[in-house]
Amino acid sequence: MATHVEGRKMFLAGEWVDGTQWIDVIDPQDGALIDRVPAATKEDMEACIRKAQEGARIAARMPVVDRMRIIGKAADYISSNTEHYARTIAKESSKTIREARKEVGRAVETLRLSAEEARRITGETIPFDQSPGGIGKVGYYRRFPLGIIGAITPFNDPLNLVAHKVGPAIASGNAIIVKPATVTPLSALLLAQAFSHAGLPEKILSVITGRGGEIGDVLVEHPAVRMISFTGGAETGIEIIKKAGLKKVGMELGSNSPVIVLKDADLEEAVASSVSGAFWAAGQNCLGVQRVYIEDRVFDSFKQQFIEQTERYIVGDKQSELTDMGPLITENEAKRVEGLVQEALDKGATLETGGERDGAFYPPTVLSDVPGDCTLAAEEIFGPVVLLYSVKNLDEAIEQANAVDYGLHAGIFTKNLNHAHRAIEELEVGGVMINDSSDFRIDAMPFGGVKQSGLGREGVKFAIQEMTDTKVICFKLA
Repeated sequence: MATHVEGRKMFLAGEWVDGTQWIDVIDPQDGALIDRVPAATKEDMEACIRKAQEGARIAARMPVVDRMRIIGKAADYISSNTEHYARTIAKESSKTIREARKEVGRAVETLRLSAEEARRITGETIPFDQSPGGIGKVGYYRRFPLGIIGAITPFNDPLNLVAHKVGPAIASGNAIIVKPATVTPLSALLLAQAFSHAGLPEKILSVITGRGGEIGDVLVEHPAVRMISFTGGAETGIEIIKKAGLKKVGMELGSNSPVIVLKDADLEEAVASSVSGAFWAAGQNCLGVQRVYIEDRVFDSFKQQFIEQTERYIVGDKQSELTDMGPLITENEAKRVEGLVQEALDKGATLETGGERDGAFYPPTVLSDVPGDCTLAAEEIFGPVVLLYSVKNLDEAIEQANAVDYGLHAGIFTKNLNHAHRAIEELEVGGVMINDSSDFRIDAMPFGGVKQSGLGREGVKFAIQEMTDTKVICFKLA
């Protein structure tokens, strides 16, 4: 059946512009052509950065009340068009329509938080006379925008993770250039549409569609771009750091998040939370539950309940209200996950359920007895696969949880406050969720990790801090 293609434009410094080459946007569920977007060139990105330099000056002079009004109006526009935004997310990404609606709601919340935090970019007075050389001086510090923010965003949350960069950047008086994931550009363009509708002055925001190999290095390496905010894989993040030069970088690089279930846990709650945390967005989630360490006395019961709930998951049409999980973002990604699972099985792991790929679909899959030298045990799966381990006690669980190069979030289920606090102190992660899975986040909290899980923190207030510099002002009194 023929597919109608609208042929979208990209948002270059406030103007909707065509390209000379195009990128097809494909529905991963059935391979259908959804739309086409321009494949920007190196020259397009260079022109965008030149215009953004003027946009940065415009943004810095914009009164806070105007920043708040524009961001709030963009949030209202998205909220009033929720279904259109959700359908777009569910077409171009892996998310089901129910997951997509939740993402739209979170993006609205992210922008409204950004508008609120714009009024809270404050400084403090400094008692200079605490030092003998400071007697007779008064002053303070303020936060000032960096200038141009370069944002590179992933496919798994194609609207809200863009909002997490655009909202704080505009709130703090910066210009921002977004390079969205090549496979999911439409949601980012819809965000630009909301800001255009809200009256954001031209040259402050750009959403440039294209291939990373063509335009990514230009954005990363250009000296006028004062910060790169990247969400994606660790390997790419490390390459960006090498190329960026002397500028700020914010890196959210994923994880292979652990959950610990102790014998005193509420097993029903632990199972339900961990299953949901493992298979949201087909497991393509940096916070997704990947490794579960269960105290041996409750291991068999937990495993049985976990498998039963996993097997009740409905996998299928993303646009159906009944579907729990859709496909992976591409068939190649499903093949990659399939290969990782097969490697583990070849080395002695036990397949408890799942494991049979169908095109881009890979079912919720549970493994046990996974050897430590398997890729699945040490690296991020980014797919719907969970590893269950039996452990003797909390000591062993913490030791195994920390025995990887990642550390974004962890969860622990226990009724014992001492055990909870030990986990808080000893788990090498950026966030510990007690009696919840690793897959918990609100958009106002500081978000980020340690080790190969990243640098810096997102979350609106904390992203604003990353996107501004402090300036000290000191008056010598007569």
